[in-house]
Order: sequence, then C-alpha cells, then structure tokens
Amino acid sequence: MSLKVVVIGGGSSYTPEIIEGMIRRHDSFPVTDIVLVDIEAGKEKLDIIGNLAQRMIKKAKKSINLSWTLNRKQALENADYVSTQIRVGGLEARAKDERIPLSHGFIGQETNGAGGAFKAFRTIPVLMEIAEEIHTICPNAWMINFTNPAGIVTEALLKYSKHKKVIGVCNIPFNMRHSVAEILNVSPENVRIEFVGMNHFVFGQKIFVNGEEKTEEVLTKLIDENLDYSPANIVNLGWSKTFIEATRLLPNPYHQYYFQTIDVLEKDLKAYEEHGIRAEVVQQLEESLFEIYKNPELQVKPKELEQRGGAFYSDVACSLMDSIYNNKEDIQTVNTLNNGAISDLPDDAVIEINSMITKDGPKPIALGSLPYQVKGIIQQMKAFEELVIRAAITGSYYDAYLAFVMNPLLGDEKRSKVVLDELLEAHKEFLPQFKNRGN
Repeated sequence: MSLKVVVIGGGSSYTPEIIEGMIRRHDSFPVTDIVLVDIEAGKEKLDIIGNLAQRMIKKAKKSINLSWTLNRKQALENADYVSTQIRVGGLEARAKDERIPLSHGFIGQETNGAGGAFKAFRTIPVLMEIAEEIHTICPNAWMINFTNPAGIVTEALLKYSKHKKVIGVCNIPFNMRHSVAEILNVSPENVRIEFVGMNHFVFGQKIFVNGEEKTEEVLTKLIDENLDYSPANIVNLGWSKTFIEATRLLPNPYHQYYFQTIDVLEKDLKAYEEHGIRAEVVQQLEESLFEIYKNPELQVKPKELEQRGGAFYSDVACSLMDSIYNNKEDIQTVNTLNNGAISDLPDDAVIEINSMITKDGPKPIALGSLPYQVKGIIQQMKAFEELVIRAAITGSYYDAYLAFVMNPLLGDEKRSKVVLDELLEAHKEFLPQFKNRGN
C-alpha cells in the first residue's frame, strides 16, 4: 500500500527536518513516496536538498522513494499528505517587510504588524491556487500548512478554497512546552499547556505536568528567574512581575511585540543600524546551511539548522500526519476552525488550540470564554486577521488600509497609509490583486 507525501517548498532549509521526522516515524507512518516540489527560482536549492535527503534515507536504510521536481501538478497525483512551506518573494521580500516599517518607526517583523500583513497578501493567493490543485488532483489529501502567517493563511484557505482538509501548524506551542519543561526540569512529553488564542498570539492558560497543575509554579519562576524563554529568532526581553501577576497567563515570545513595543522597537532599530535586519542575518545563515548541505559526506540533519527561528516546525507537521494516519486521538496544538470551542470568537475563525487528532482531522477541545484579561486584545487581533484575509482575497486597498489602522503595532491612520503605499509599491510584482489605490 502506497503512502505519498508531497512537500511544496521542498528547497527550503527546513526540509531536512521533515525528512528526519518521517524517517524516525517510519514504523508507524510508513511513507513509501516523498516528492519535493519547488519553483524554477529554487531549483538549485531543491537539488541540494534532494541529494541530502537521499543520503539521509539511504543511511537510515528506509524503503522510501524520493524524487524532486518543478512540476507541481504531476507531483500531486495520488498524494495523501501535502505540506506547504513556501516563501513568496523569498528572503528579499522578507527584508522589505522588515526594513520599510522600521524606516518609518514601526516594528518590522515577518509575521506581525505590517510585515505579517504583507506576507499574507503575497502568500494567500498562491496557496489558494495550490489548494485548488489539491482539490482537483488529490481531493482526499490533507494539506498541512506551516507557511507563515500560519493562522491567517489557514483561515483564508478554510473560508475561501474548495479544499477543506487543511490544518495549520506552528512551532511556538512546541517551543513553549519545551521551555516550560526546562523551567521545571521535567521531560517535555509530560508537559501539557492549555492554549487559548491564535497563531503567534496564543497564551498558556493552564500548565500541567503528568496531570498535576503547575501554572503558579511556572509563572513564579518566570518572574523570579532570568530565563531565556524564546526561539532562536526572537531576543528575549523578559517579563515584568506586574504583567505576569496581572494576566496570570503564560505569554508566548511574540507577545513582546505587542506588550513591550517601545523596547522592542528600540532594540530592532539599534540592530538595524549596527548589523542589519533579521532577514539579512537569516540570508547569511541560509548560505552557510546550504554550504553544509552540499557536503557529500553529510547524511543527517545538521545541528546548525536549530539556529533558524522556525526549527521544529517540520517535526510538528510529521507528528500531525502520523496521528491522522493512525487515528491516534492524541492531543496536539494546531490551527483549525473554532467551531464553538471559544464562545467569544466566530465559529469560522481559525484558532490555535489543543485538539484531538483523528483520521477525520482535529477536534478542538472546548475552552468556553476567553480569559477576561486578554479578551479585548484577542478579539481585536482576530478582527485584524479577518481584514487581512479580505484584502488578500479581493485586492481591496481599503481593507488593507483598515487592517493597518486596526493593528496595535500600526494604528496611526496617516503614517499607516505611508507604510502601506510603500510596501504595495515594493512588492507589486507579487501583488497582482491590488490593482487600485486609495486617495
């Protein structure tokens, strides 16, 4: 019996991780075929990754047929799972998303604020096209999306594409669990966090270790100890005693953009002036990673990959595919439709939530109301996401403008327009839907 996985964005530096994940799970998730897909601009990287993946599979002595191609439609034939990890416009587009807002005194970040909105504007139309192809060519396939901004993109696909077998994944809940495990000196497998919110804006409401609640202990340690509680791409600024005691929630590393905005902006502007933006750092890291990948003696995922901020995305995706395939009914944190799990948000909103993973997909575990401490800001952020999706689908300048004005990292109605217009011009090659401009 065949089991085929297609990786769209196969030339990504993260792909060795997804290959490693499938090798490690081969007994329970016996994939027979893996096809890596990319576009012409990514052909060189795709070849490097393909050759490394072949060496990894050969070393592991697994019976997996690996191929790579630029023909996406052909690759999708008979696919059972399709993972998407694309970056429309490449790191050059990310650099503009960071540099242009910073030049106007706003935070420049690839999945938050102006940069996050524009990544969605470029990405959603492309993934809508891919979802249409999946629905036509392999309609029973699960689409596992870890293209950022993962929550926004997943909601756009579930709302507007014909293909409904779509699940979004992110490494932040994974990182939060591992960070809590380090704080408590326990195994990550024994940690469970009750997550509430959405992608990159999710809070830990309760924390358990082996079923015993440890929320207060973790929050106390977070206040009292100097802990590095963030992934590789975010410099941790720490949280104040007052913030933790007032919210009584576990923040995620991205929350510092919203609750420590002035300090983060000051730090980013200083870094921008001294050694460039994060995208430029990543470009250098990518170059060094691909030099490592080229080594014909390399047969495993290199340790250096963990320096990339999105490390462990792929492992999360592999766990999800394994659980669907085996109808495990285990609990994983995914981006999926609310369907009443959080009473204060629309049923068709995509949230990041603990869900039971079955052969029919995720079943979100009901939480009831949002915590009163963060109810308003979560609802505001969800409204922002809805405007971003509308703008990406319709090309409405006014919806894009409203998204900027309603985002807590932007807000100023005149300066927001300046940044919006500059980004529209900078990215016009990848934004054919935006034909008209406002006044």
